[in-house]
Amino acid sequence: MITALLFGSFAVMLLLGVPIAVALGLSGTATIAFAHLGVISVPTSVYTGIAKYPLLTIPMFVLAGTIFDRSGVAQKLVRFATAIIGQGRGALAVIAVVVAMMMGGISGSGPAIAAAVCGVMAPSMIRAGYPRPYIASVIAAAAATDILIPPSVALIIYSVLVPQAPVTAMFAAGIIPGTLAGLALIVPTLWLARRYNLGGDQSHEPRPPFWRSLWDASLGLFAKVLILGGLRFGIFTPTEAAVIAVAYGLLLGMVVYRTVKFRDLYSMMVEAAEISAIILTVIALASVFGWAMSTLSIIDPIANGIVNLEIGEYGVMALLMVMLIVIGTFLDGVSTFIILLPLLIPIAMNYHWDLVWFGVLLTLKIAIGQFTPPMAVNLMVTCRIAGCTIESTFRWVLWLIFTMFLTLAAVVVWPELALWLPRRMGF
Repeated sequence: MITALLFGSFAVMLLLGVPIAVALGLSGTATIAFAHLGVISVPTSVYTGIAKYPLLTIPMFVLAGTIFDRSGVAQKLVRFATAIIGQGRGALAVIAVVVAMMMGGISGSGPAIAAAVCGVMAPSMIRAGYPRPYIASVIAAAAATDILIPPSVALIIYSVLVPQAPVTAMFAAGIIPGTLAGLALIVPTLWLARRYNLGGDQSHEPRPPFWRSLWDASLGLFAKVLILGGLRFGIFTPTEAAVIAVAYGLLLGMVVYRTVKFRDLYSMMVEAAEISAIILTVIALASVFGWAMSTLSIIDPIANGIVNLEIGEYGVMALLMVMLIVIGTFLDGVSTFIILLPLLIPIAMNYHWDLVWFGVLLTLKIAIGQFTPPMAVNLMVTCRIAGCTIESTFRWVLWLIFTMFLTLAAVVVWPELALWLPRRMGF
């Protein structure tokens, strides 16, 4: 009865269009009140949900992403990628994928990267004759890899909720799978472009000079080296790395490129504060939902039921894959982690799965959900900017989803894809 009330009320509110954070908080509060656990515990759960030092990383990395976006780094990365890839059929689409991966080392929010890359790339791709649904599909899929490529908000949240997986290890573990996912997306992107002759008229366009483009983009690319290098050598903590990223972005935008003025600082801070407030509100109210689940012992019977299905370790893994990808189409990564990690971690520990590897798998599954219709958050952003409907993307996005599934399967079969680099870096 209690379980039905908790999950049923949450599902009903989602169907009624209630914001996810509010639905989580209200369903958790209603269940706590019905079970006579004391509603006074709700404010405490809200506070303790966000009173965690590592969460300071989130607003700083969001602000860093906003600064790099406004400073014109994306345009310089596009020019550099064009100098490498050139022009011709599918070239602009491949450039969009590469730029999204590069931007993922600056801001770890999939929807934010989707908006930034689509805003830069969509106009030129539309002029080159690329279908709008194709543009939206490719950029949404490419931006989904950014929750794996550090710094990543999803990996930070996972590390906060699972202390056995430190954020430095999670950042290192996400690099190879995230890069592999991005490179894998290039295959169907190019195949579709060549099959339908997309961008063929651009083959006569000249390439930008390579060395000049590299020089212009090098300072932006150095941000990832600065963040990961500082973490690797213990120069600063992940939270300090986020502050360093903000300072470095301001240095580029205000001193080097001079594209950011003092009057722009206020609007950038407001934008970053709004995005961060949304993320932290979801975390705070989802904590009420999670507290209700753990206090009422809802988690253990479900976890035991899954383990006792007698479908084996890989059968359970396949079940979790399907479940998370379906849930990921409706919920963002933060909500998914907070709701499901109390259920999933006992299952992982039962099978003695490495929790760093398991975190990468969960994040990769959520990444697939971010561009899987009908409620894909990345796809919603790119469709709005490109000017098309989600329904029109089906014929294009299914190939990209299939490719990401193959990447997910590779990480399942070869855990070293996620674990080799953290071990090599000493995390």
